[in-house]
Amino acid sequence: QVQVVESGGGLVQVGGSLNLSCSVSGLTFEHLKLGWFRQFPGKEREGVACIDWTGLKPFYEDSVKGRFTISRDNGKRTLWLQMNTLVPEDTAMYFCSAERAYSAGRCYRNSVDYWGQGTQVTVSS
Repeated sequence: QVQVVESGGGLVQVGGSLNLSCSVSGLTFEHLKLGWFRQFPGKEREGVACIDWTGLKPFYEDSVKGRFTISRDNGKRTLWLQMNTLVPEDTAMYFCSAERAYSAGRCYRNSVDYWGQGTQVTVSS
């Protein structure tokens, strides 16, 4: 069956870094557009970054541009989100997403086919 599993969340101080990982099984990894979303308490899940199937066309929301880097390795069936210069406003549950698509650009919540279970990121001041 399909499994999307995130790891790498945790507690970090302001200005610190975390690297989230997401492994995908049960799907043809190269056929997927992959992304990271986050959800604040009481709010809807929002996009953070997205990457096309080649790994050559990343997309970032303005709030993380220049601080976060999304990447993937199709051979390892793994997606990453390197998060640098973290601020308290980045505190959220982070979710990996998979969409059967070859397009580039923003990931849309309603287009996601599979979600991971989420990993908590907490930035303390």
